[in-house]
Amino acid sequence: MIVIAQVSDIHVDGGQRSADRTRAVMRYLEELPYDLAAVLVTGDIADNGTADEYAAVPALLTSRHPLLVCPGNHDDRAAFRKVLLPDDTEARPYAPVNQVLRGEGFVVALCDSSVPGKDEGYLEDETLEWLDGVLAGTPHEVPVLVAFHHPPVPLHTPYVDEIRQFGAERLAALADRHPHLRAFLAGHAHTAAATTFAGRPLLVAPGVDSAIRLPWENPGPDSPHVHRDLPPALAFHVLDEDGGLTTHYRTVTV
Repeated sequence: MIVIAQVSDIHVDGGQRSADRTRAVMRYLEELPYDLAAVLVTGDIADNGTADEYAAVPALLTSRHPLLVCPGNHDDRAAFRKVLLPDDTEARPYAPVNQVLRGEGFVVALCDSSVPGKDEGYLEDETLEWLDGVLAGTPHEVPVLVAFHHPPVPLHTPYVDEIRQFGAERLAALADRHPHLRAFLAGHAHTAAATTFAGRPLLVAPGVDSAIRLPWENPGPDSPHVHRDLPPALAFHVLDEDGGLTTHYRTVTV
């Protein structure tokens, strides 16, 4: 059994609230009696993409488990790379931040769906070529999970769907060539959700910093759609030996 935790949208902004909520989630994972195969943090690490915000992140995202972090639409690739990937000295500052974790019996490809200067998402050709190489270089009996910040399909939340990942037909065509691509993981929506994309599960992690009101939960058009009173939450993705995939969602006490 392979267990992978997914944390998303921590929005570190220099304030106590975002730091406390992130720290509570990471402490919960650290105190688990089970060693996780990986912890994925799928974007919106810094709220405004500033160097000062990123400077606080390493102390918050400490883990005994293998940790992988990707940017979201609130992030700045150059600042993200400088602070969180200091050994990545050969990369162009604003090139996509793509990373792969090859674990025992699984592979996670973490793709950068951010678009510098914009809120919507898009996988650059460079990223799709990289992902194609990761999948082609992985034996077909090894399941691959592909993660990014922006979901590539509407989730029936208009304020999120307007800035989802576009150009997704290119990703779907790539997935058709690689049957061992088991599922897609995303953040961005600040709500736990499950749907399908390209014939695979698309599993969306809830937000740490805040939750989002679904349209049928919102009391009126002038009410804020961001809900800041609910506890932070995360997802656990479980890969079975027979190839099955199960996702659990958990809230955490701050």
